[in-house]
Amino acid sequence: MIIKSFKYPIPQITYLVKKKLWAQVLFALFLGLIVGIVLGPEVGIVEKDTAEVITDWLSIPANLFLKIIQMIIIPLIFASIIRGITSSGSLEQLQRLGLGVSVYFIITTIIALTIGILLVTAIAPGHFIDSSLIRESFGIGNMETIEKTEFNLQDIPQSVVGLIPSNPIASFMSGEMLSIIIFALIVGVSLISLPKQSSQLILDLLESIQKLTLKVVSWAMRLAPFAAFGLIAGITSKIGLSALAVLGAYMLTVVIGLFAIIFVYIIIIKFFTKRPLSSTFAMMKDAQLLAFSTSSSAAVMPLSIKTAEEKMNVKPKVSQFIIPLGATINMDGTAIYQIIAVFFLAQLFSIDLGFTTILLITITALAASIGAPSAPGTGIVILSTILIAAGIPPMAVILLLGVDRVLDMTRTTVNVTGDLTACLFFDNKIKVDDPLKKKL
Repeated sequence: MIIKSFKYPIPQITYLVKKKLWAQVLFALFLGLIVGIVLGPEVGIVEKDTAEVITDWLSIPANLFLKIIQMIIIPLIFASIIRGITSSGSLEQLQRLGLGVSVYFIITTIIALTIGILLVTAIAPGHFIDSSLIRESFGIGNMETIEKTEFNLQDIPQSVVGLIPSNPIASFMSGEMLSIIIFALIVGVSLISLPKQSSQLILDLLESIQKLTLKVVSWAMRLAPFAAFGLIAGITSKIGLSALAVLGAYMLTVVIGLFAIIFVYIIIIKFFTKRPLSSTFAMMKDAQLLAFSTSSSAAVMPLSIKTAEEKMNVKPKVSQFIIPLGATINMDGTAIYQIIAVFFLAQLFSIDLGFTTILLITITALAASIGAPSAPGTGIVILSTILIAAGIPPMAVILLLGVDRVLDMTRTTVNVTGDLTACLFFDNKIKVDDPLKKKL
């Protein structure tokens, strides 16, 4: 078997490139680097004006990819957030267990966002390259930066009131993403309060909208290899191989952040559940490996429930509520990735983010991660939402396509680990609060 694996490496690689999107993106990234070097001034085979014309044509798939993503962002976010909130089933169930779980998820997500902001600010991966070269490669050399806004207590009341959209349709038309998210949160909570027969029709419609938008996302992802090829070729032709160093620093920052939130889970398990760390993480191993290979929390959900109940002895009423809900709204790994990516791109484009802008990004990332579809590739779509809120060119998201698959696998593993940790936390809490358990 060992001899065969070395004897036929090319057919295996060919199979991966044909069947796996992530392999196609990586292969396109590699080809884009080669073409970019050939078109660049270091080689000198092609004149600068001719190289610019070629890269403009090569960027067509990237522009199409971006347009398709922008087209379906609003309905996808709106439907996903409402379905994420209503996944608790009923107002009674939400009050009984869901409120505590939701607060727990929000707190861990805020911790994840804080970790991401601190790391990306300290490491500053976007400063590893001259930002003027990046802006020039995107054709936005004269872009005006966002000035830092000073924090003023007098602005808080008006800002809080302004969060509620007075005209949701106008918010949809103008693409005011934060207003749309808040409107979706209000609608989601309201739907839980309605009788099931009254809300089911709307929920079915939202489910259809979400499935429809995800289908469009799957079509857009077919353009991802061509988009990555054209964009990387254009950037490499202008700034050389230093683009790889920048992406490497970005990936390292995200990975450090993901390990940091794992450390937070270790603290929760150690001090709040009183369980041994080594055996607990050994029980999670199968679910973590499946999450890493599929990049989908939804695909791992049955195994996560089985792991929680059979290996960790978590009560079924806890695991069967928390894990489906967590697969929808507990996205700590995704939150870290999103906030680091936004700050990284802001650093690349020399966009100074003030306090109010950072607060806006944090709220948008928190709300957007609630209800983010647990399917591979949707992280890029959600990230585009936050870029719009931050005033960063949405086209920049394509920069991250080449390395997104590896980070997607890693952050999904973190998301699943977070769901299982939440199961242990609330199972332990219920045991303490259960009077029958106290007597035993």
